[in-house]
Formats: sequence, structure tokens, C-alpha cells
Amino acid sequence: MNFHARPQPTLDWLVATATDAFEAWTFDDRAARQRAREALAAKGIQARIHSAYKPLLHFFLEDVRPGLLAATIRWPFHPAAEPNRFLLETYPLAALFPQAQLRFEKGAEGCVYQVELTYPDGTESHEVLAPNHVHVDHIGETVLSPTGWLIDAQGARRLETDYEQIFRGAISAIAGHDWGDSEPLFEELNIAAAVPARDLDLGRGDEIVSLAEALHEDLYFSCLELFQKRSGRPLGDRHLQPGQIVPEVRHGPLCEIRVSLKSFDRQDRGGPLQSLDRATEPLSVAQIRAELDRIGGTPLAAQSRAARQVEARHHRGQGKPVMISAGQHANETTPVVGALRAAHRLALQDADFVISPLENPDGYALHGRLCELTPRHMLHAARYTALGDDLEYREAAGALFEKEIRRQAEAVSGARLHINLHGYPAHEWTRPLTGYIPRNFAMWTLPKGFFLILRYREGWKATAQELMERVTTALLEVEGLAELNARQIALYRIHAGETGFEMINGFPCYLQQDDRHSVPLTLITEYPDETIYGPQFVAGHQAQMQVVLAAHAAWQEIGTG
Repeated sequence: MNFHARPQPTLDWLVATATDAFEAWTFDDRAARQRAREALAAKGIQARIHSAYKPLLHFFLEDVRPGLLAATIRWPFHPAAEPNRFLLETYPLAALFPQAQLRFEKGAEGCVYQVELTYPDGTESHEVLAPNHVHVDHIGETVLSPTGWLIDAQGARRLETDYEQIFRGAISAIAGHDWGDSEPLFEELNIAAAVPARDLDLGRGDEIVSLAEALHEDLYFSCLELFQKRSGRPLGDRHLQPGQIVPEVRHGPLCEIRVSLKSFDRQDRGGPLQSLDRATEPLSVAQIRAELDRIGGTPLAAQSRAARQVEARHHRGQGKPVMISAGQHANETTPVVGALRAAHRLALQDADFVISPLENPDGYALHGRLCELTPRHMLHAARYTALGDDLEYREAAGALFEKEIRRQAEAVSGARLHINLHGYPAHEWTRPLTGYIPRNFAMWTLPKGFFLILRYREGWKATAQELMERVTTALLEVEGLAELNARQIALYRIHAGETGFEMINGFPCYLQQDDRHSVPLTLITEYPDETIYGPQFVAGHQAQMQVVLAAHAAWQEIGTG
């Protein structure tokens, strides 16, 4: 499997071929578009070149004058897209202009925003085009996706940009390759790509605009969907085991992409030794192992697909036992630290528990490798295992690999409560080349604070409700956590609508009967952590730790079943 593409830069083509005034939309950053305008002006050609990605947001960032008092944004809708698709694209506008009164209203069908801006000297009206095209994607689904656009003397038409070309070329090559029928299909499918556009830090929370990150997400999930489709599985199926799909997308001088097959990278994640309670970034594997040794208990072990060790400890003690796990999705990094911190404290209480802080070491190693290129990207390629599946869904007897650690933990502890720590993106998650909203993950596209999911088996609903009430009450005491939730949920409601979750003590919660698990109760945390560092990272693992401690304490007191 070898594919390489390096198309002519779209901006270079526009500069070289334009003979008269035009307006265009491309997937380039502001500086590159400005350089192209200047080069065209030197030739006597007047041009307006906009961002094809989140054009309404860029209109406000680039064209709105200082002193804005108010704005009314009428967002369009389109029959080929989700009803709130164009409202989502305005995110996080409301947070970027706190001094102005912004109002969002549903507008007309199409792809044009109607905008009224109020300044001290009067009101202006603008139409902001969001170029999109309806197309059949790589798995035969009809979607509406952002695209390049050109308006000149010949009219208005789609302009397939260099950014779009490298994606289409790579996905077509992967789709056309003969992969055989036996999973896993490969060890590593490597997709090395470069994107000229620089990331734009929006200066609010963790929000950035990143075409490189968006390409990573589109490449990774599109490949998963291709392999799901060819295997006859439904889209979103987590049993698929193609191998490790690795888009390595970085900044570079030109849009370029190369697809090849590689063997596993077996190097473990490194990093500095940190104070566990004040860790500001993901821990090294060496420190995770050392912390487990300090916690003590009976060692449990399994092996990953790439032959890495999965380690846990059973600390035999007093009271009802619990299982604590983290690192199932290895790009979610505050759970690892939070689980270890909680385990240290429970050990001092002589509690009975199993701690498994890094269930997916292959994904964790990949996350460390990708963070060396783009540390502020969510890097979902590291989410699943080296088999390419979600370990929780693995069922094959004799080939459990990482999931074997859960089987052992349940067997030795007899725990009836599993506390499973997770995270999700701390800034907007998009797939602009395949419909914008991540397919099957629409509820995760914007951060909405720290929330909890509690799955319970039949007959355990009342216990689940009591546990959730007690845990959320305890979380009210965590410094800054309620404020984080209020801030993110308020912004979410402006740009996406209601969270779809029940609010319990100010925390979005979802209780669901789910008889897949043999443990009667599974408490899942979701902290917006995938790209945070420093004090934000500390706050994240503090919240994770407090959930474990609160759930364990509540579990000792409440009835069961």
C-alpha cells in the first residue's frame, strides 16, 4: 500500500491564473490568504479570499470592526444536513464577543448567513456565504460538506482545493486497495500528511481552529467507516479489528499526503517524573508502573496486541470492593492520573479495590507519539487499541488481550461497582470534509462540562439513582467544577441547544439500563480533557479523583439491587 499526492496549492493556482477580479473561499489561514491577495494586487487584480472552514466565525474575526455593540445572526438550514448544522459552525462566537449582545435566529434554507451588526455609528447588514456541496461520500452516504468556492466573471462554482484533494486521494486509494478478508488487516496503516494552515488559538478556554486536526479526524474516522462497510458491519461498530490507523498530520509548506503500511511502533511513552497530585501533562509509562508499585496489592497482568503489559493491582481491604479503570480510550488522559491519585488515598483507608490505570497501553504510546507533533489536537487515532477496536466490546474467547485485565479484576474482587474514568474533547470536534458533524458522535461535538453516565443492570435502577445523587452532591465541593459546568453548558446551549442530559445538582447525567455488563453498576465519567495541560489538566484529574472517592464512600453506605 503506497500512495502519495502533492497537489498544486490552490492559492498559487489562483494567483497564477486569475485575469480579473474574483472572490474565493479556500482552506487556508488568514496570513496565507492575505499574501495571495497582495500578490494579486501587485498584478492589478482585486480579490477577496475567505476561509471555507467556519466562514461565519472568520467573518467576525477578520471583517467585523472594533466597537461592536450587538449582532443578529440568522443561520441557514439545508435539507441535506442536520437541522442545527450551521448554528454549530458559529461556535464559539458567543464567547469571543462578550461585550456585544449576540442573538442567533434560524434563517432561510440555503448556505448563507444573514448578519446585522450594530456599532455606535449605526447598523450594517451582511450576507456571509458558507460554501458547501452535496455529495456522496466514501461509504455511499449523501452529505453536505464545506468546500472551496470561486466567483468570477464566469459565475459561481465549486473549487476543489488542495486540502480537499489530498483527503479524497488518500481515501480513494485506501478504499481501492485489496485488503484481504482476515482481520487484523495490518499492524499500522500510516497516513502522513502536511497542511500549510497554522492553528489559530481563539483565546477562550481550549478553543482553537485547526485544519490539521480536522484532517486527522476526517482521515481516521473515514478509514474506520470504510473498513466497517467492507466487513458488513454497521457504521460505528466497535468490534472491528482492522489494525492501528495512524494519521500523522502536521504543519508543512504544502498540502501533501502519503499512505503506507508499517510495523508496530513498540516504544513506550516517556516524559518527566511529576508530582502526581500536581501533574500538568500525561504521565510516562514508567511513572504509572512506579505508582502502582507504591499502591501495592496483588499484581494482575494482561498483554496488549503489540505485546505491551497491561497492569493492575488488587488491594485487599475492608468494605465493599470496587473496580477502578482508566485509559480505555487512551487520548483521554486525566483519568489515568485521577485513578492513581484516588487509589493512593483508598489504600491509606485500607479499602478493597482493583486499580487498572492504563487499559490501552498501545493507544497511550501512540498518543504520546502524536503529541510530539500536535499536542493540542484531540488525536482520536489513539482512542482505540492496536487492533483498532474498543476493548470494552471485545468478546473473542482466547483473544481478549487488554480486556483480560477486566475479567481478572472482576473475578478476584467480586466488585459490583465499576468506576470507569473517561474524557472527551475540550474544544470543538469537526469533520469538515464528510459533513462537518462527526458521524455517530454528534453529542460530543462541543464541550458541555463534566458529566456522568451510569449504566445499571435490571433491578438496579433505584441504587443507581441514589449513587448518582450522592456523587453529584459531593462534586459540588470540588473547587471550580460547578463554574466550569455552568460556563460550558451556557455556551453549548447557545450554539447547539439542550444537552439532552438530565441535570442532577448542576451536572449533566445519563442513567441507562444496560445489561451488557456483568458488573451491575458502571459509573462512567466524562471530563473535557483531550487537549488540556497545566492548571486545566490538574483540575481535570482532581475532578476524576473526587468521583472515585465519592462513589466509593457512597457505595459503602447505600443498599444494593
